Amino acid sequence: MPRKKRDRRLLAPPAIKGLSVYGPKNRSEQVVLYFEEYEAIKLLDYENMTQEEAAVCMDVSRPTLTRIYESARNKVAQSMVEGKDLIIRGGNFQFDDNWFYCNNCQAKFNRLVETDKTCPVCNSLEIITLNEYYSEED
Repeated sequence: MPRKKRDRRLLAPPAIKGLSVYGPKNRSEQVVLYFEEYEAIKLLDYENMTQEEAAVCMDVSRPTLTRIYESARNKVAQSMVEGKDLIIRGGNFQFDDNWFYCNNCQAKFNRLVETDKTCPVCNSLEIITLNEYYSEED
């Protein structure tokens, strides 16, 4: 029996939930890009990190990062070639503990210290960690 995959560390949530195809598209199917696959693309292609640097950021080995990145590239290519929407969700991930979600106004925010337990947007006390928010979504 294979061992459980370790959670991959994400530094921040994606700014979007996915991408929609412009023009004719295959509406019956979507391609799901896992959060850790999004993070690999962000670190390697957007932030131009080396694979070694990105692996340290995500708390995985370099070979594991390579597999995650290859899977992500294949999914992005499939979305583009086959005209399918690309949705970012799921996977084995853990956000840094300083990211929060407000159940009142749906704001996502981070704090360096956890002493202030209110939302900076609406001052609500109805906040949870982003890890709790995404685990409830599944």
